[in-house]
Amino acid sequence: MGLITLLTDYGTSDSYVGEMKGTLARLAPGAAVVDITHHVPPGDVRAARYLLGRTWGRFPSGTIHLAVVDPGVGTDRACLLVAVAGHYFLAPDNGLLTGIADRADASVLGLKLPHGAAPTFHGRDLFAPAAAALAEGCSPAELGTPLGRVPVIIELPQPHYEGKNVVGEVIYVDRFGNLVTNLTPAEVPSYAVLVVEDSDIGPLVATFGAVTSGSPLAYLGSGGQVEIAVRDGSAARRFGIGVGGRVRARLG
Repeated sequence: MGLITLLTDYGTSDSYVGEMKGTLARLAPGAAVVDITHHVPPGDVRAARYLLGRTWGRFPSGTIHLAVVDPGVGTDRACLLVAVAGHYFLAPDNGLLTGIADRADASVLGLKLPHGAAPTFHGRDLFAPAAAALAEGCSPAELGTPLGRVPVIIELPQPHYEGKNVVGEVIYVDRFGNLVTNLTPAEVPSYAVLVVEDSDIGPLVATFGAVTSGSPLAYLGSGGQVEIAVRDGSAARRFGIGVGGRVRARLG
C-alpha cells in the first residue's frame, strides 16, 4: 500500500484533480492519496518548488510525490522520476524539483510517454499512471531511463549585504497575505530591524500575539524563513508588494 501526495495548480473548480484521482484509484486502489494543495498560482513553478520543498520531508520514506505545475505541457520538456532519500518525485523538468533533483544523492530518470496520452494533460495520462505503478511496486527502471543531463534548475535569489543591511526578497505570498522571505536566522540576529519598503517593522517577535490588531510584525515562520505579516490583516496589501519585493534587515 503506497502513499501518494498531490501538488498542482489545477484548482478544484474543474474536473482535473478528480480525473487524476480516478486514475490513481483505478490503477492503485490500495494507495492513500494526500492533497498538499491544488491552488498553486497558475503556472507558478517557483511557488510550487517552495511548497514542495517545505512539505516533502514531513512524509515517511517511500512516499511518492506527484507535483504538476507545467506551463510547457506537451512540448519537448522532459518528465522526471527522481529518487532521493527514500522518496520518489514525479514532475515536469522545469525547475519544480530544484533542491531535489540536483542533490548529489538523486537518481534522475526521464519518464516514457505512454501511447495515446493527451498532450495537454500529462498529469492524468503520464504522471498519475507512473505514481500508481510505483505504489503497486513497480521499479523506477521499468518506467524511465537515465536523463543523461542535469535537470532544469531555478536559480533562487540569495540575500546580500548593502552596507549595514542584509537585503532579501519575498519568495512566496500565502493566502493570508503573509510575505515569506529568503532571509533566515543566520542573516537576521535578534537586534536587527526588519524594513519593508520604507517602513520599519521592528525586530523579530515570536508570534502574531506579540503585536496589536492591525500592526505589522516580523517573525520566524514555520518553514524556517523570516516572514512579514499584519495581525488580522494582509502584509501583501498593506505594503503593496509580492514575490520579488525587497525586505531588509538593518543591522546598525
